[in-house]
Amino acid sequence: MSGEYIIKADNIRKYFGGVKALDGVNLDIRKGEIHCLAGENGCGKSTIINIISGFYTPDTGTIEIDGKTYDRMTPQLAIANGIQVIYQDLSLFPNLTVRENLALNMEVAAGRKIVSKKRMQQIAEAAVAKLGLDIDLDETVENLTFGTRQMIAISRALLNDAKLIIMDEPTTAITKREVKTLFKLIKQLQSQGIAILFVSHKLDEVFEIAERFTIFRNGKNVATGSTKELDQDKFTYYMTGREIVTHRFEYTQKDAPTVLEVRNLSLANGFKDISFALKKGEIVGITGLLGSGRTELAETLFGYHTADSGEIFIEGKKAEIHSIKDGIRNGIGYLPSDRVTEGLFLSQPISDNISIERWNDYANALGAIDRNKIDEMSHHWVKELSIAAHDINNNVGTLSGGNQQKCVLAKWLALDLKILILNGPTVGVDIGAKFDIYELVKKLAQQGLTVIIISDDLPEVLTNCNRVMVMQSGRLAATLSTQGLEENRLAELAN
Repeated sequence: MSGEYIIKADNIRKYFGGVKALDGVNLDIRKGEIHCLAGENGCGKSTIINIISGFYTPDTGTIEIDGKTYDRMTPQLAIANGIQVIYQDLSLFPNLTVRENLALNMEVAAGRKIVSKKRMQQIAEAAVAKLGLDIDLDETVENLTFGTRQMIAISRALLNDAKLIIMDEPTTAITKREVKTLFKLIKQLQSQGIAILFVSHKLDEVFEIAERFTIFRNGKNVATGSTKELDQDKFTYYMTGREIVTHRFEYTQKDAPTVLEVRNLSLANGFKDISFALKKGEIVGITGLLGSGRTELAETLFGYHTADSGEIFIEGKKAEIHSIKDGIRNGIGYLPSDRVTEGLFLSQPISDNISIERWNDYANALGAIDRNKIDEMSHHWVKELSIAAHDINNNVGTLSGGNQQKCVLAKWLALDLKILILNGPTVGVDIGAKFDIYELVKKLAQQGLTVIIISDDLPEVLTNCNRVMVMQSGRLAATLSTQGLEENRLAELAN
């Protein structure tokens, strides 16, 4: 019955320049339910969101809201029907206060030419009261954590009498603790009769928060139903179209030489008195809460920071690492947590991003770079890492998140590395690409590369590492073998 649903998108097709983004998809969301829309990057999730919210017009199909059918939506019509979208960037003004971010839209929508501080205060207070939030309304948004900004975006959505809130990958940039807070809030919204469309490709989140699911693949419906009928294997197969089996990494080179040794390393406001040793071919995880010092440690090993005290030894020799050049010269590569701003030049060709650390090797005495050698090397790594690139001269920003991550890996693998540090290697990467990266890392370790994985994704650490180091408040709290280690035990130590 149509009255059971807040929205029904039926037989939606959408083309962009002859490319079919959506091929007759359906999406039905019941009133007051939490529904997960899943699929790999490029499957059509963003396109259907933009059609429901009125930013795109479908080429064919209809949208039914509360029993009324529309051939197309507009943003104004969507809002009038209680549809609100919270995008990944949250669409907040970072330089404005919480109050201004909450009230400005309503002031503009009302067509007011003079802004009243008193009225804005009343609007903002009403917004945060809906969720029982304790937030300083005078605080500038850019000074708040991403999780707190998310709460502000949700509060703003509720000002417009939302009946359906669409959350696009809401957990990508927040901590585990903030995820718990978000899920509690989503349940609270549901208790008020508000439906949630939760867009994600994270299996554990789908099981934890959603009652029903819909999965897209290549612009088509693949499956929909109750999450009670879903398990990990089915979910993965629906998402990728292939059977994926993961095995825990086993380290068998017990007599291998030590590659990296750290003795009493300290960095002010980062970490203190850290000591450990890694053997050739090991994959060792470092986990801990945000602010535990894990990233600062990685950046110090690579040369972003210079340690205040302590020593670093590589293959038994003391290494002086005071800059990134020193890190690279000592055979260390680093994949940063934010590949977009720190790991890649998005507007530059794939070939240049892969080869950039080798340009000096490919330049003649006058500084001219041999493009043939760059192209040859780039083609090699595109093939070796199965990077889905039609043309290496295309900008790297045209690739999916997983393929961008592979390009950063290729950049470092093109060098003669001894140690590769991966900080959040699969953040924002879909299931298929995540599995490919895991298999690649294990293969590299078996070939003798020593790998450090920094992650708060505990299944990621347990599956891919033979040991894990837990950091708390800048100190090394525990070092454990992952053999037989359960996720609950690791979570206790990490928190």
